[in-house]
Amino acid sequence: MSYIKESITPQQAYCLTFNVVDRIDIFVRPVFKQIIVESLNYFAAKKSLTIYGWCLMTNHLHVLVKADEDFASLISEFKRFTAKIILANIDAASETKRSWIAKRLKDADQVWETEMNPIHFDLENSDMINEHLHLIHQNPVRNKIVNRAEDYVHSSARDYAGIKGLVNVYVPEEKFESKFILRHMSSYRRIPKTN
Repeated sequence: MSYIKESITPQQAYCLTFNVVDRIDIFVRPVFKQIIVESLNYFAAKKSLTIYGWCLMTNHLHVLVKADEDFASLISEFKRFTAKIILANIDAASETKRSWIAKRLKDADQVWETEMNPIHFDLENSDMINEHLHLIHQNPVRNKIVNRAEDYVHSSARDYAGIKGLVNVYVPEEKFESKFILRHMSSYRRIPKTN
């Protein structure tokens, strides 16, 4: 069961980070990445989970989501659902890594750390949404995996750049207008004055 440090109520949106036990880099393997992609799509389609943003790194998953039902139960179900599939697919890893990963995860009998600290955000506060989306989308850039956030396949940055991503993300027709994004965009594109 997940331990969530804040009272969660339905119809609220949250930024969550799911950390893998002992920060094991299991998402370097395509099979495990695909499990997360398919699980996010399944929960979006069948469990009333609205996904505003996501980014899958080697040992953690960031999401900005809203649920129409009991949020804490849905997050616990997502963790159990994905853990069960990941643990069943450990054999897809190479022989050397398989024994090490399997031992660590199976000894813990879980994939995800139990403690979570969700950050509540108001869907009316576009600055806060954009700030969290920007921070999430910049993860692969900060880690020098890609030069531009939208080049990272396992992220919703592609959806916000107008490129269809792997997960069905809810991108409002009118993207979140925000001073935050404009402030960050203008800071990247300063043009020096010429005399």
